[in-house]
Amino acid sequence: MAATSSEQGRSSVREAASAPIPTAYGEFQARAFETSSGHLHLALVLGAMGDGGSVLTRLHSECLTGDALGSLRCDCGVQLRSALQTVAAEGRGVVLYLNGHEGRGIGLVDKLRAYVEQDAGADTVDANLRLGLDADLRTYDDAAAVLRALGVRSVRLLSNNPAKADGLRRNGVVVESLRSLGTAAHRRNRAYLATKQARLGHHQPAGNTLEELPAAPVDVGRLLGSQRPRADRPNVLLKYAQTIDGRIATQTGDARWISGEPERRVAHAMRAGCDAVLVGARTMLQDDPQLTVRMVPGASPLRVVLDSTLRTPLTAKVLSDDAATLIVCRPDADPARRRALASASVMVREVASGPEGLRIMDVLRLLRSLGVASLLVEGGGRVITSMLRSGAVDRVVLSVSPTIIGAGVDAVGPLGISRVSEGVRLVNRSVYLAGDDVLFGFDVEDRSAVPGR
Repeated sequence: MAATSSEQGRSSVREAASAPIPTAYGEFQARAFETSSGHLHLALVLGAMGDGGSVLTRLHSECLTGDALGSLRCDCGVQLRSALQTVAAEGRGVVLYLNGHEGRGIGLVDKLRAYVEQDAGADTVDANLRLGLDADLRTYDDAAAVLRALGVRSVRLLSNNPAKADGLRRNGVVVESLRSLGTAAHRRNRAYLATKQARLGHHQPAGNTLEELPAAPVDVGRLLGSQRPRADRPNVLLKYAQTIDGRIATQTGDARWISGEPERRVAHAMRAGCDAVLVGARTMLQDDPQLTVRMVPGASPLRVVLDSTLRTPLTAKVLSDDAATLIVCRPDADPARRRALASASVMVREVASGPEGLRIMDVLRLLRSLGVASLLVEGGGRVITSMLRSGAVDRVVLSVSPTIIGAGVDAVGPLGISRVSEGVRLVNRSVYLAGDDVLFGFDVEDRSAVPGR
């Protein structure tokens, strides 16, 4: 195919190959372009470009760690999937995957070196500068040349980065608008997102707000708290929804849906902000939850089920997709069930059992050894009670629904407390509205730090 040069003469491109690529979001035409800069870029095209005007377009910078490996240090993989989904919903558009942009143009090896600097305290900009590199080495002349080769005259750009729009404009592409791609922040990339806003001029907030909520936005980052892990266990956040009369389910066990859709969206954003989400076997069998992030853009956490006797069926929703699942059982659990679950690519690990089920502190030590630094516990009542009784809970988020059901399932069972002064004290309150529901966030008081205790 003939080469096409940019109007400024900065880049020329040649289409090298084209083939349909079916994706989870629909079938795109994958068109590969070789450029005079030496890079090979891939345009995922959906629909006819027509007159080339007002094409929904994403310029996606290459990120092997985020796009292919699912790294939580960045939000790149989430944004790539969101862009494909957004273009598919419209039925016409381009997602242009730009090679040579790894680590904002510094390359994979230097990006890994920059990670070391970040772990030593530098933000993502200063990490590059410490290595003697620019904060951002990306250029967009190749992108403009590819878009012209596709017949695109003007774009509605899916990006939080005004520099991408400026780069296209400098190379003769009309940018009609800049549309942000939201993301639910994770504890591992919250500082990264904040740096992009504060130091690189990105439009997207730090990723902790849910702008879709009709009432006041919910600061999910504040709800999640500091999330400081310990050497022997993760930071543990207990989150549950209850009726105004204190029930998490009816007498028959029904819990759908105590909270409304806005509150459930917050819950999904909280999942996206943690390394793992945990439930007990009874909750898994009764509610059959999927435990993924579906209502907000974000990365699904490791799903953990405490199932001492391996009752989890192979048809359970926690096993139904490619999000990772860990089932924790006791040592004498049925070996045949372990083999069946392993054949379904489910991690199965054992911990010692005690008089009331699996030993919670052993479970937490196991999770920490697997790299889990932040754990969201969603129920049910026995697990909530065991976590509180163990003294391992760092934060509690309670959602209260304006519903009365009378007799039902309590969130918390006996804790062995005989005096009010011995109760679990909650401090540093924050309150939010999510539709008709009220969310309360508290830190659990460190009893050892209280004088006289």
